[in-house]
Amino acid sequence: MSVTLIMTWDIKEGLDQEYFEFVVREWVPATNRLGLQMVAAWYTVYSIDDSTPRIRAEGISETEEKMREILASEEWKSIYHQLLQYVENYSQKVVFTTGDFQL
Repeated sequence: MSVTLIMTWDIKEGLDQEYFEFVVREWVPATNRLGLQMVAAWYTVYSIDDSTPRIRAEGISETEEKMREILASEEWKSIYHQLLQYVENYSQKVVFTTGDFQL
């Protein structure tokens, strides 16, 4: 059964352009190399309060074991720490893929 990594975060104030360049040039290629198939990304433009993260991204791996391997890898740790230069309020969780929208 496939496994989904659900990630949310906010872009740091004033870093929108740098963030988007990093995601396109570095983050997406690195996650693909690791075997994390990015299947969804949402950018929230408007929210009724500040508690909703601006970004939600989802990546799928074939198995729970593969997801554990990805998240434990040095390449994941490196790209994750680079991402943190541009974002705050990062959160992630791993869930079994059901095909439905998961929170």
